[in-house]
Amino acid sequence: MSNGMKKRWISLYVENQVGVLSKISGLFSGKSYNLDSLTVGTTEDPTISRMTIATVSDDETFEQIKKQLNRLVEVIKVIDFTDIFVRMKEILYVKVKKCTPEDKAELFQIAETFKAKVIDYGKDSLLLEFVQTATKNDAVIKLMKEEFQSIEVVRGGSVGIESISMMER
Repeated sequence: MSNGMKKRWISLYVENQVGVLSKISGLFSGKSYNLDSLTVGTTEDPTISRMTIATVSDDETFEQIKKQLNRLVEVIKVIDFTDIFVRMKEILYVKVKKCTPEDKAELFQIAETFKAKVIDYGKDSLLLEFVQTATKNDAVIKLMKEEFQSIEVVRGGSVGIESISMMER
């Protein structure tokens, strides 16, 4: 990621109505901006949703993205999370299949190390749930691919909120 390209995070407050998600993702695809992650859910106000978007861009492109998002009628507020203190987590499920008893023992160790939960268990498989930063989840996936022959990965996008104290992601 040279020439100013870096991971950027935006949080949006938007009107909770049909077509808003499509309009925002359409803005990204229409301008050939890549969405690394997009997570959306309702807030304490059922008429408002909050989106957390991750993208990789340079400063100039990112400023354009923010301006274009601000122009959309349905967008209430745009918050640039890139350089502020936020709490940010992502959910990751890893199903490991074709496990030996030794594999299972190792998976329980991995779960303990990464503060994961074993949420399902079968004769020759195990399902782990991780709730941590996207970077830590990347490391978990890399480890699992190296250690186990058959894995299935599902991950949700990151969600974030401005930190109360000065702690980082």
